[in-house]
Amino acid sequence: MEKDLSNYRKSYEKHELLLKDVPENPMELFQKWFYEVDKFFIEDETNAMTVSTIGLDGFPKNRVVLLKRFTYEGFIFYTNYNSEKGKAINKNPNVCLSFFWHGAERQIIIKGKAEKIAENLSDGYFESRPRGSQLSAIASNQSEVIENRDAIEKKLLKLEKEFEGKEITRPTSWGGYIVKPSEIEFWQGRPNRLHDRIRFTLQADYNWRIDRLSP
Repeated sequence: MEKDLSNYRKSYEKHELLLKDVPENPMELFQKWFYEVDKFFIEDETNAMTVSTIGLDGFPKNRVVLLKRFTYEGFIFYTNYNSEKGKAINKNPNVCLSFFWHGAERQIIIKGKAEKIAENLSDGYFESRPRGSQLSAIASNQSEVIENRDAIEKKLLKLEKEFEGKEITRPTSWGGYIVKPSEIEFWQGRPNRLHDRIRFTLQADYNWRIDRLSP
């Protein structure tokens, strides 16, 4: 199997990213970009992001999850703590997040440390989820090998009957992580591959150093 992709080309011409327009705190720029993309560009899920971890086997692994909240402190997502990514984070909390918004020709790359959020915050979000999603979190031993699709669907049906008319409590194996950034890079596509790249690096005094990178 072979396919030549060398002629797949696109000229990025929609925006620019200049230092004079960059705030001192990268979270302010993240918020601006996020809301602009969410309002003006067609994205299936603006909050879809790639989480990269170093697995127990020593290999990096990427997967797409959904960002559920962001603050000045960091970026929050939810998962099964016993999943492959959860085990990887437990061993090595250094992770990388990335967003690619093709409509806006923008990319954001975030390096930071992941840590579990407070249990009451995970409880609150779990309670806000649709009932089916709550039960799925209980039914799925995420990342574990299963016999077939039918087995997990039968398990879900059993749980639906078991919890009928009852409140569903968040399993302790499921909850949120916050990724506290130490470096955030904003990438804006530009013509002739001379893209704009602005990097924020957290300093010892908790101020951010701002650098322009060569494309």
